[in-house]
Amino acid sequence: MSAVSDVDVPARVHHLPAALVAAVGTALLVLLPAQWGEEGTLAAVLVLQAALVAAWAPATGVRGGAGVTALGLAATAAADLLLLLPADADLGDLLAVPGVAFVAGVLHQMLRRAPRRDVVGSLAGGLLLVCAVCGLAVLLRLPDTAGGERPAATAALVVGAALVAGRLVDSVLPRPQVAAGVDAGVLGIVVALLVGVGVALVRHTPGGLGDTLSSVTGGLVLAGVAALIGLSGAYVAAGAPPARSGALSRPAVAMPVLQAVLPMAACAPVAFALAVQTVF
Repeated sequence: MSAVSDVDVPARVHHLPAALVAAVGTALLVLLPAQWGEEGTLAAVLVLQAALVAAWAPATGVRGGAGVTALGLAATAAADLLLLLPADADLGDLLAVPGVAFVAGVLHQMLRRAPRRDVVGSLAGGLLLVCAVCGLAVLLRLPDTAGGERPAATAALVVGAALVAGRLVDSVLPRPQVAAGVDAGVLGIVVALLVGVGVALVRHTPGGLGDTLSSVTGGLVLAGVAALIGLSGAYVAAGAPPARSGALSRPAVAMPVLQAVLPMAACAPVAFALAVQTVF
């Protein structure tokens, strides 16, 4: 083995791929619904859900990865069908999915081969994945405003721009460092917030002080959630085994997907709440 291949690749290499994944995910959420309406929204959500489920086990290293992946796929199908099939589907119907998934997760832990290591961590990881795919499913029910403008497009642009900006800053200057060993900085979070607010203002040209405050509030909330959940991805990357230069392992490929799509999943219910309150 060469001396070069023995050198650990810095955690910072995750930032640029994560920024690229965030940009692609944002493009899907904006362009596909614009071209094909509800079918385009479903296609974009399905792609993001499938990518997150596929990346979850390799990126997090959760025990019982095959069962957790199967649980995530089942939750994806259940969540999407619950919101699409009934004509009067309500967002509260999604609560049934993590409820049933908890029982299925416990059964999965009981069926794992002995010795069953990290049972609590495996169960928690599976349920977090279920909640994430349910969060993405909320995008299927994001209401339209009176003018026909889909709040999903604004929310996707705000979140996507915040994620991309934060990742780009962290790839160059992750300072002041959030925590020892975590390759993310306060500057990246601040820039993400500012970019999110800027996109919200551009998308909704204010007609007065009330509109300005509404756009600023919406941008800050969405960008803030995206930045904080994105920061959790940096903690996951910090705890992962170090990659080797020249090696393209499954965790190395999956980590940027987790870091980009998980914040989008967390922001989807927040975007729904903002749309209901006509902030966007």
